[in-house]
Amino acid sequence: MRNFLLLIFFIPIVSFAQTDSLIFKNQDVIVGEIKSMNRGVIQIETDYSDSDFKIKWDELIYIKSDTRYLFSLRDGTRLNGKISTIEDGTFLIRYVDPAALIRIKKGEREEDQQVQEQIVTSSEIVYMNALDDGFWSRLSASIDLGWSLTKANNLRQFNIRSGLGYLADRWKINSSFNNIRSNQDEVEPTKRTDANISFVYFLPKDWFLLYDFTYLSNTEQLIRARVGNKVGFGKYLVHTNKSYLGFQVGANLNNETYFDDTPGRRTGEAFFGSELNLYDIGDLTLLSSVFAYPNLTDKGRFRTDFRLDVKYEFLEDFYVNLGTTINYDNRPISGASSLDYIFQTTIGWSL
Repeated sequence: MRNFLLLIFFIPIVSFAQTDSLIFKNQDVIVGEIKSMNRGVIQIETDYSDSDFKIKWDELIYIKSDTRYLFSLRDGTRLNGKISTIEDGTFLIRYVDPAALIRIKKGEREEDQQVQEQIVTSSEIVYMNALDDGFWSRLSASIDLGWSLTKANNLRQFNIRSGLGYLADRWKINSSFNNIRSNQDEVEPTKRTDANISFVYFLPKDWFLLYDFTYLSNTEQLIRARVGNKVGFGKYLVHTNKSYLGFQVGANLNNETYFDDTPGRRTGEAFFGSELNLYDIGDLTLLSSVFAYPNLTDKGRFRTDFRLDVKYEFLEDFYVNLGTTINYDNRPISGASSLDYIFQTTIGWSL
């Protein structure tokens, strides 16, 4: 009751255009426009601040909003609807099925549809995103830059990393690009590029289908181009607003060409691996993945890819990233190394 009284006295003070209201455990009240909740942080825009407020989700006890959101729950359920508060930390989500949403877009009124309801606690909501902003509210992007110069042998190194993603109701698409160039007097230039485009379709109970197009080129292993086409499925074993852990399995068509005269190789591989993301450790975020590729057509060949990124956010939307990537192949071509690894320190910005 005290929370509702706070709203009665507070809301008239602010602009009537701002219809979303939040109350936190310390009784702070913020009125504005809720943009999203992701990785345990809720973001709200107000007229009285130059930048959006970002507050820990587990501090929230009350929400008032008439906006439609895309929700992802801990058990993998994905809902498109509106949220209201039942009691402190317990919420009601009112939603319609996807077919009904299509009918609404064609002109039918939402109140004419059969609305369903689900009661959830704050810990069960993993992700929410306002849908009134259209395309841009579903887009994510980042770019990292790093550069170094060493007087000895005039060593110069430049690297760039970028990512772009889009999240829909039932699927998402992500892409990444990582490029390193190193030049040194009297030494052949070192070059490395890796990139990927992945498509994920969400299934019930946190299962998903995936397609992943991958590209790698590096001088250490004499690989001009390694192109992979991965098809498989996976599941999130842990999926909360603090972390997630998932696995993937499937098949990969691997096509390689080389910098020397070695004939290219086209092979079929199985793959299996896991990914861990921790994002409730202060200003740090940790992302790690490892994948193994036992070869099905070249018996005895085995590859592994490992990645680890630790990100520290020091300003809003700006961060420092420490990362490493390791590629291992037990049967490289003659004259090439079986192991290639990189360590990167970059400064980045994310949308």
